Amino acid sequence: MTELLHTARELHAAGGARRPRAVVMTMGALHEGHAALIRAARERAGADGQVVVTVFVNPLQFGPNEDLDRYPRTLDADVKLAEREGADIVFAPSADQVYPGGEPWVRIAAGPMGERYEGASRPGHFDGMLTVVAKLLHLTRAEIAFFGQKDAQQLALIRRMAADLNFDTEIVAVPTVRESDGLAMSSRNRYLTPDERADALALSRALFAGRDALTAGPDAVRKAARAVLDASHGLAVDYLALVDPADFTEAASDHTGPAVLAVAAKAGTTRLIDNIPLQFGARR
Repeated sequence: MTELLHTARELHAAGGARRPRAVVMTMGALHEGHAALIRAARERAGADGQVVVTVFVNPLQFGPNEDLDRYPRTLDADVKLAEREGADIVFAPSADQVYPGGEPWVRIAAGPMGERYEGASRPGHFDGMLTVVAKLLHLTRAEIAFFGQKDAQQLALIRRMAADLNFDTEIVAVPTVRESDGLAMSSRNRYLTPDERADALALSRALFAGRDALTAGPDAVRKAARAVLDASHGLAVDYLALVDPADFTEAASDHTGPAVLAVAAKAGTTRLIDNIPLQFGARR
């Protein structure tokens, strides 16, 4: 039976001796992508460990013209999904629990990596994200944290924060979960009209086209993906980028090693992101 907890006091009391404690951080409106994260956490934690799913819509991550007020809140359904996948605890704190003194004066700065791509489109977003991730790592006291690869820049920044600030938490990435037609699962997909959803499929098609050009090198990958986006209709493309996942700088024409092909666009009024990991050259 999954416990629903709302305060840090309750969460700490529920810790007990079960270890390791694994955490999956969400903003709710859980879907099969989140289910995959919880399953991965449950498998890693094992029968003796504990899996905590956090549900918190973090106001620091939303800009003045973004969708904080209309972001879906479906806690009852979220608890059911978390229980189905084997979570022990759903921690759903209020804003007062996470930020007891109001918006924090001291925050974690994402630095130059947080100013590129998503950070350029959403100033301050990554500072807010890292601040709440740091707070939730402290509150949950988790040894392992699971994050989806769909938010590749977020994942890269969390890994960098953990390394730079000596967090004693293992950061584990879980592959993107897609609909049968290739669309990456997202809580924001529910905002799409049928026509907008059809337009949005160009995002994954562009990524797959880039992947198919992998052996021809980075420039060919970019060209193939861009051709799909240029031929699409109904999308307002924000960026298409092939980056080094270590720092999210643009991959050079002779880049070897891991890379991420990432895209962001609006379908109607809904902003969507997607990416795929790539490997140029042989793995070491």
